[in-house]
Amino acid sequence: MVENIHWLGHDTFKIIGEKVIYTDPFKIKKKDTADIILITHEHYDHCSSGDLKMLQGPNTAIVAPADCAKKLSGNIKTVKPGDTLNVSGIEIEVVPSYNTNKQFHPKTNGWVGYIFTVDGKRVYMAGDTDYIPEMKNFKADIALLPVSGTYVMTAEEAIKAALDINPKVAIPMHYDSIVGTKDDAKRFAAGLKGKIEVVLLKQE
Repeated sequence: MVENIHWLGHDTFKIIGEKVIYTDPFKIKKKDTADIILITHEHYDHCSSGDLKMLQGPNTAIVAPADCAKKLSGNIKTVKPGDTLNVSGIEIEVVPSYNTNKQFHPKTNGWVGYIFTVDGKRVYMAGDTDYIPEMKNFKADIALLPVSGTYVMTAEEAIKAALDINPKVAIPMHYDSIVGTKDDAKRFAAGLKGKIEVVLLKQE
């Protein structure tokens, strides 16, 4: 499954399965047509209408929290933590994503992460979050976790998150763009060595 996950930088992934799914498109370099676009929250580097237009076709479904959805047009599905939905045959669970020790992503905003099933594998896209207690109940085969600190978890906190979720594979994100460096991803991988397989994707 990992070979079908392409990291385009920051929190932007292209995941190819039964459908083509993009997460938080930002700085998209070439036009494409997504079946589903998952947006975690309304900050400019996650909810970018210009980047969405690069990927939006007539049938593209966009899943987003309310404050982001109102900035967009097209086939929009507005969600909040706790929702479950089926979009074009893809099962999607909407989970909380928030800060616990900083104020950039307050829980009260209702911003989200997603657990969605592609080719029989459950993929967790964390969004901009700290290490939160809900993670103990998340079940995922592949976890996409932020590691850069400042606005999100540090590498050390992301290690704890990965151990709680216990995926088969963990993939670090939210580094080497805006904040964070490749060293954050390497620390994350080193901390999980022998416990959880970590794949450092090359930015495409």
